[in-house]
Amino acid sequence: MVAWVAAELEAGRGGRIVTPNVDICRAAVADPELHDLVRSAELVVADGMPLVWAARLQGTPLPQRVTGADLIWSLSRCAARHGWPVYLLGGPPGVARRAATALTSRCPRLPICGAHGPPYGFDATPEGRERVLRKVVGARPRLVFAGLGFPRQDRLIADLRHELPGTWFLGCGAAIGFAAGTVARAPEWMRRAGLEWAFRLAVEPGRLARRYLIDDLPFAARLLGGSLTARVRSGARSHPAPRQSG
Repeated sequence: MVAWVAAELEAGRGGRIVTPNVDICRAAVADPELHDLVRSAELVVADGMPLVWAARLQGTPLPQRVTGADLIWSLSRCAARHGWPVYLLGGPPGVARRAATALTSRCPRLPICGAHGPPYGFDATPEGRERVLRKVVGARPRLVFAGLGFPRQDRLIADLRHELPGTWFLGCGAAIGFAAGTVARAPEWMRRAGLEWAFRLAVEPGRLARRYLIDDLPFAARLLGGSLTARVRSGARSHPAPRQSG
């Protein structure tokens, strides 16, 4: 995937990467505008393990889970090799700059053309939103990592695409905080087991308890149950009962 993005950048073509998890899928199912926002992206990859499991149950397996937290590193390594300037947008004050320092420490040739954490509610007014847009456009990045949360980051990216048609944008949620080291990430074994949500819930229960337990868990159960049902029905259609003679 990174190689494909690099080829598109070399050709002067930009795009958007959306990394849906269960929460994003739930929101997209409920809101047609958000559904279109996800479906219109040039690349859509599964960030949540329940999505990977659902695809397997349906008989259409995905190669793997691809998270924004991993892509921010692999895309930065690619940008460092090619000299493409990167812009980090999101996080509390100072976090984007800390993430930029962490990225350049691992990728010394990575050009950072901007690192900015807009104030909370910046997009509540046209003026605040326009200031952020102008700041990004003026930096002329080739890659933008936007960690503002869905759908705020994705709506902003959709507007920036018109201004920077040759730039690639990654909506990466908490990945800027992960890269900066200000937000703890689950151990590798928990990620592989699909338990990263449990780790994050333990770290931030006040912020995430309702989202994960009240909103997302029932949706994930319906998603997996529906995927299994679809697989069973598909199998039944593929193997009809033999006709009796007599």
